[in-house]
Amino acid sequence: MPLIEVNGLKLFYKTEDQSNSAAPVLLFLHGLGSSSADWALQSHFFSQHYRILMVDLRAHGRSRHPGGRLTIEMMADDVDALLARLEIASAHVVGLSLGGCVALTLALRHPARVRSLILVNTFARLQPDGLRGLFRMITRVWLLLFAPMPVIAAHVAQGLFPKSEQVAYYKSAVASLSQNSKRAYLVSIRALLGFDLRKQVRLIQCPTLVIAGDRDRTVPLAAKEALCRSIPSAQLCVIPDSGHATPYDQAELFNHAVDEFISCLSSLRL
Repeated sequence: MPLIEVNGLKLFYKTEDQSNSAAPVLLFLHGLGSSSADWALQSHFFSQHYRILMVDLRAHGRSRHPGGRLTIEMMADDVDALLARLEIASAHVVGLSLGGCVALTLALRHPARVRSLILVNTFARLQPDGLRGLFRMITRVWLLLFAPMPVIAAHVAQGLFPKSEQVAYYKSAVASLSQNSKRAYLVSIRALLGFDLRKQVRLIQCPTLVIAGDRDRTVPLAAKEALCRSIPSAQLCVIPDSGHATPYDQAELFNHAVDEFISCLSSLRL
């Protein structure tokens, strides 16, 4: 599981090799405070037909941030540099939440790298969903200022996996999120708060699928519908009984939706 030096930092990535070197690359970009481990329920399923590439984004997992300001553009440029170093001309790019923001930015800054976009519970601009959404945002900011990372992790994980039958996912999320330094988590949130591609996403030309969990309390369905309308010819897939962590809480439906979308593109030779 190697580290590779790009743009002045060591970026961690891992692969699931496919015996056919001509198979298309499926690149997975994780959410805020997480890592390439986000995709445990996808990597084996998709490695049957694709070359799998998973990345720890800058300031996440085993990839460090040298310090100073962090932007989504930096993260996208890191991914572009990684693909160049690995001699991957282009990939189908799957991005969850923060990873979706990075995927959007990659498609705009380095369009030749992106064969298609699969955007999961993400947005062109982060905005609270009414008063409840505003209260949740204020609560998270308060915790960031005054609480230790394990408390922040427990709060975030409870929102991701609120059901009693999801306790294993909840505990895993708490453990993963707790490993973040508070500084790294804070600069990542600042990067998201400064992210706004509402005027640019109409310029995206690659085939795009927007996947939305219907019970997502982090990114409202209206924001994902607006994103879909803004991208030319984008498709919307709403996953029932799913929150923000759709690749976990509805892994089978998610995998099927992604596989069907890319398979249709392959039949059209895209």
